[in-house]
Amino acid sequence: MYSASDLRKNLKIQIDGDPYVITDFQFVKPGKGQALYRCKLKNMVTGSQFERTFRSADTFEPANLQEKRMQYLYPEGNKYCFMDLDTYEQVYLTEDQIGDTKNYMIDNLEVDILFFGEKPLGITLPNFIDLTVTMAEPWAKGDSATGDNKPVTVETGYKVLVPPFVNEGEKIRIDTRTGEYVTRVKE
Repeated sequence: MYSASDLRKNLKIQIDGDPYVITDFQFVKPGKGQALYRCKLKNMVTGSQFERTFRSADTFEPANLQEKRMQYLYPEGNKYCFMDLDTYEQVYLTEDQIGDTKNYMIDNLEVDILFFGEKPLGITLPNFIDLTVTMAEPWAKGDSATGDNKPVTVETGYKVLVPPFVNEGEKIRIDTRTGEYVTRVKE
């Protein structure tokens, strides 16, 4: 059990049977009376957000969340299929649940999927992904519109700015947290 004094940003708690993450937290001590904890909460299932104020005597249950290591298999319409590496059970996540991580999804990629009970909520990618450049225009010296970088397209269709020496067919490493080029990968 959590007490109100344990509340902080990114803490995951359960309210009325649903998991919530605290997106903003503020401790307020009025001149008179007891301390208050103002929180912005986001429902991890529906994505809805609201503000709520808690008193110091309030208690909360930790959200019953667990992460499973799974392997990405294929897209099917607007859903993405993942397989549990231990039980070979398949789970589908929607495009909303995947979000921008679809830019880095390649076949057989191992990811961590967050579950609330049996319901999948979201996905965590490795910090770095190696992708092959499928389209790179030649870079002209003095092309100052994009600075010292040029845009390329990788195998997933994602466009990223890279240094001018990166060519079509090469593998590059991309940081999945920022979406930026890190380095070329030697095979």
